[in-house]
Amino acid sequence: MDLDLVDVFASAALTGNPLAVVRGGQALDDAAMLALTRWLGFSETTFLLEPTDPAADYRVRIFYPAGELPFAGHPTLGSARAWLAAGGQPRRPGVVVQQCGIGLVEVRIEDDRLAFRAPPLIRSGPLDHAERADAVRIAGVQDDDVIAAVHACNGPGWKLLHLRDAAAVLAAKPVPEAPVPTDVGLVGALPAGNDAAFEVRAFFTDPQGRLREDPVTGSLNAAIALYLFEQGLGGAGYVAAQGRLTGADGAVHVTRDGTAAWIGGKAVLVTQGGALPRW
Repeated sequence: MDLDLVDVFASAALTGNPLAVVRGGQALDDAAMLALTRWLGFSETTFLLEPTDPAADYRVRIFYPAGELPFAGHPTLGSARAWLAAGGQPRRPGVVVQQCGIGLVEVRIEDDRLAFRAPPLIRSGPLDHAERADAVRIAGVQDDDVIAAVHACNGPGWKLLHLRDAAAVLAAKPVPEAPVPTDVGLVGALPAGNDAAFEVRAFFTDPQGRLREDPVTGSLNAAIALYLFEQGLGGAGYVAAQGRLTGADGAVHVTRDGTAAWIGGKAVLVTQGGALPRW
């Protein structure tokens, strides 16, 4: 087995969300994949496998410390980069097709960036009163700052709070613990003249119920893009900033192509081919 490390959505060296990609792990069972994911300690680890769908270039299983995800964004871009760097040749020129828990996901090759097509939301619509109150409490925001509170589930069960501006997003003081699983996202507009149009933050629980902040989150940004475009916001595309309070400096490039949203960013191979033992 080989281990690759990829820096995803980085704006400069080592400023994105790290991802571990395991190649050659076909013999690993679910328990071994989860154990390795927890031992590595990243928000997600992926396992590249042979596809079972003839339309796919590869199949990926995505694990986080509390279990397996049907889809996640930065693991999608990082896995595609590792697959390409290992010699993968897409069936369709310029487009990698990934098979994962939600089906097939297209990843476009855009010069030094990759971009995945945002999958449709599994659940959308307003949070009910209790759900909204819980999300506001967990995120540590002021209720008066909330423009909208909606479901934004595309695999992870994001509950999205659209806040009045980026300052309110950055001022959020999340609670230290929450039920497992918890996925709460925040978005707010930045003033004109910034390099980015929106500020994003993402909170999730680890297996012990401790609330963590994700440096840069592809699945949440994909859900936010669909929400913003539906609301008539975001124009033909925009850049979202995420991770500044975690020590990261992520840049997520969102483009609109008809009714589709594409979520792009750099995915830089940091190390390739570190050997793992075969348990």
